Amino acid sequence: MTVSITTTYALLLIPVWFALWIGVTSTRSALGASIGDAGNPALLQKIRRHGNFIEWVPFALVLMILAELQGAGSLWLHAAGALLVIGRLAHPFGLKTANAGHPLRYVGNGTNILAVAILAIALIRIKFGF
Repeated sequence: MTVSITTTYALLLIPVWFALWIGVTSTRSALGASIGDAGNPALLQKIRRHGNFIEWVPFALVLMILAELQGAGSLWLHAAGALLVIGRLAHPFGLKTANAGHPLRYVGNGTNILAVAILAIALIRIKFGF
């Protein structure tokens, strides 16, 4: 069995990861900061944007791989994958140091929670035959 659906969403997420990584790396370079945020709020914000991506995406992709390998329907996988991509695109624009309640932050986190919930339900259905 292949994981072609998961692969599609992983490929869509690579440019997002790369853009976030470039943001951190270029700012670190400009500030001469090898580690940490050098007390710079803009760098801290970029680090957290990238960090949040790294906290969510691998976990969700592992769940997608498990679900796809065990025969979850494509609707489940596409719903979770689309929500994950939407969330990862929205979240960096909503994660702002001056506005903890930015709507895109909620969109980003909410869609990622929904993606993981969909995958969890799909895996529970497969595991227990619901």
